[in-house]
Amino acid sequence: MEKNTLTPFGKEIKKRLVDLDRNHSWLITQVCSQTGLYFDRSYLHKIMTGKLDTPKVVQAICGILDIPSAP
Repeated sequence: MEKNTLTPFGKEIKKRLVDLDRNHSWLITQVCSQTGLYFDRSYLHKIMTGKLDTPKVVQAICGILDIPSAP
């Protein structure tokens, strides 16, 4: 089974979470609160590996983590 690799955007998310001393659960809660959309670990993983690219969610992640928009 092939392991899903993180995109550069996914790596940036991971780095910022470490820098902020926060975890995925915190980010998930923040995104849900800000967007009102359903968002869970699986959804976050798909964003980080490039399998999904939901603009509203990506924009929320960028704003919450203070990172540039994904290409």
